[in-house]
Amino acid sequence: MMDVAEIVGASEESFVVRDYGPARIIVINRPHARNALTRAMRREFPGYMRAADRDESVAVVILTGMGSAFSAGVDLKERARDPQPPVVPNPAEVIHGAHKPVIAAVNGACVTGALEIALSCSFIIASDQARFADTHARLGLVPRWGLDMRLPDAVGVRRARQLMLTGEFIDATTARDWGLVNEVVPQAQLLDRCLQIGVSIAGAGSDAVGSPS
Repeated sequence: MMDVAEIVGASEESFVVRDYGPARIIVINRPHARNALTRAMRREFPGYMRAADRDESVAVVILTGMGSAFSAGVDLKERARDPQPPVVPNPAEVIHGAHKPVIAAVNGACVTGALEIALSCSFIIASDQARFADTHARLGLVPRWGLDMRLPDAVGVRRARQLMLTGEFIDATTARDWGLVNEVVPQAQLLDRCLQIGVSIAGAGSDAVGSPS
């Protein structure tokens, strides 16, 4: 079974990138901070997506997180210490504009900005340890990465309002039942299942496969 820890190894890079067959796996590697994205990481991320788009051997990108979280979204501690203008383009915009399909392999907590990132992917495969929440309202923040459009599209307007107004978590099974994620698989099988899907995508005609607009 494919294991994220084996992919990352001893790397201290913020993103670890590995190719497996037709799939490129990008691991957000900041587990001590629940994979919260610093400003530097948000500047760095577009380069990895552009590289995947240019590489003809890559048919699909799989985005996941190291440790117990997919991501906590923006690093709010850094933002509080050093407020600056937003990084442009933001990660959700970069993913949404990718030419290759992007699968969010959600391995744990997926919160706020990370939920916007996951929703910008072509689709989401979740482990049974995944949890989802939008805490923008609780934190006094306005979602700026497309959540207000993509979350209602995924779960319906009323459920989206509930998630956005309460900030409550939903588990992976509820997320599947609500239409937020496509599948829920055991944690140990998450990357294997995403790689299996990647092989199926690679088998389709390249002219017909692309990230949905």
